[in-house]
Amino acid sequence: MEGYLNKIRNFAIIAHIDHGKSTLADRFLEITNTIPKEKLIPQYLDRLSLEREKGITIKMQPVRMLYNGYILNLIDTPGHSDFSYEVSRALYAVEGAILLIDGTQGIQAQTVSNLNIAQDLGIRIIPAINKIDLNIIEIDKLVNDIQNLLRTKDIKIHLISAKLGTGVNELLDTIIKEIPKPKILSEKPIALIFDSHFDKHKGVIAHIRVFGGEFKKNEKYYLKAVGCQFKALEVGYFTPDLKEADALRAGEIGYIATGIKEPNIIKIGDSITKDMNQEAIPGYKEPQPVIFASVFPSEEISYEKFKDNVFKLQLNDPAIKLENINSPVFGRGFLIGCLGLLHLEIFQERLKREMETEVILTMPSIKYKVILKNGKEIYIQNPKDLPDASQIQEIQEPWVKVFIYSPFTYIEDIYELLKTKRGMICGQKIYEGFLEIEGELPLDELITGFFDKLKSVTSGYATLNYEFLEYRRGDLVKLDILIAEEINPSLSRIVVKNKAEEIGRKILIELKNSLPREQFPIKLQAAIGGKIIARETIPALKADVAGWLYGGDITRKIKLWQKQKRGKKKLQKLGKGKVRVPNEVLIKIFRIY
Repeated sequence: MEGYLNKIRNFAIIAHIDHGKSTLADRFLEITNTIPKEKLIPQYLDRLSLEREKGITIKMQPVRMLYNGYILNLIDTPGHSDFSYEVSRALYAVEGAILLIDGTQGIQAQTVSNLNIAQDLGIRIIPAINKIDLNIIEIDKLVNDIQNLLRTKDIKIHLISAKLGTGVNELLDTIIKEIPKPKILSEKPIALIFDSHFDKHKGVIAHIRVFGGEFKKNEKYYLKAVGCQFKALEVGYFTPDLKEADALRAGEIGYIATGIKEPNIIKIGDSITKDMNQEAIPGYKEPQPVIFASVFPSEEISYEKFKDNVFKLQLNDPAIKLENINSPVFGRGFLIGCLGLLHLEIFQERLKREMETEVILTMPSIKYKVILKNGKEIYIQNPKDLPDASQIQEIQEPWVKVFIYSPFTYIEDIYELLKTKRGMICGQKIYEGFLEIEGELPLDELITGFFDKLKSVTSGYATLNYEFLEYRRGDLVKLDILIAEEINPSLSRIVVKNKAEEIGRKILIELKNSLPREQFPIKLQAAIGGKIIARETIPALKADVAGWLYGGDITRKIKLWQKQKRGKKKLQKLGKGKVRVPNEVLIKIFRIY
């Protein structure tokens, strides 16, 4: 057994979005002849078209490669902050990682964040600068920055071109030489789930790293976190396609077909054990959604088909949380909870491309914590669920810790941006070529344009990473929008009190410019707790009822104008609360912040 373990190397690739980790994986597949060159398409491990288009990894595709008598198990990790928990579980499953940095872009926020996770886990780091086939300016400065980041000068930094294959063979040799053999935690069968996908015949396929014992077909095992027993329909390896094997042994990476067909049973980070009394692998936590949006079927698709397609996609993305909702405007749909804005965008795009399902998506919102005067705590995502102000002691909003990496030139602009977004500076680290700023920020400010503004004030050079921090008391109020003197629930939102009037006016002006005019004037109002804080009016369509009269006594015209005025007042009463806001106008309003 010891001799077998000595021939296994488990490793991952840590890299920012579009730094070339999928291209490097392609070269590994080619050099090890895992995939014949004629069948190797670019970004082979990124199976979704959306992944290739955006240059990101959405689903981790493991692969087992044979090279010079060694078994190399590669996990290609996501490079975006929305998937940091998945990254942590993938890194726990390996003993080493390639720190891949694009020589033309330098060190980025998410690279540092994932590196910190790897260092905390104590895994071996092999640094590499990619894209040396391009004209890299100040490469010595970048090498120095990487050495400072790793806190050592005594480390070899590989210079490679993943596209051309330059230096990749040497990198593979270093993986074999420097990454330790797999660690073993138990003699009994125990494995870590670091990812999963759904198969309509085999149920959920759990991607696992075995930390002890053996896993065999037709044996019964337990999911530790949920206490669920299942029978292994199949076990095997990733080549990267599924290849059945007799057993998975300690130290190996592979899969188990569980036969489970319900979503949310298989959880990333859970342990699979032979006995429920075994101690679980540490580090498991339930991924918590931080961004919420309402999703509804478009007019072209039935609700039943929409519902089926959403559930099918959730089976392949168990981090998605769903809750049934009913909107007076859009009808039946789901409140969808996601790990971040990119995660939400990916879910919507996958519905459109893979399921051919067009949807209506409302403005992303967040979960607020409401402490009532009776001491009870409740969480709400929809402003209409907010209790009466007389019952509320305080409203708390989620805060995040942000890490901003930028050239020194833009430091004052970044500080000013954080200040205007209710944020604060907590610290900074100075490297040779850039600055790391650590700050704290309300999540609501982050999702409403902070990243776009950061890119704008830094001419596109700054990068950002964030993580959930805690709930904090906020000076928050519910902003209601009244159309024709009736509250429109779909336009209500929770806002900071000192920004309520500004946001309210923006919404009213957009409504005034977008809503069709009626035969009567339409009152538009923004209110807090029944108090009107802003008002606009859409004027009535006006026909010239006295236009056919000319000359003679003016009193005849006055009588006709007064009659018209009485008629409009009557129409206004009849139309109270009956003005419909078209979907396209709602979408415009949802984007206002």
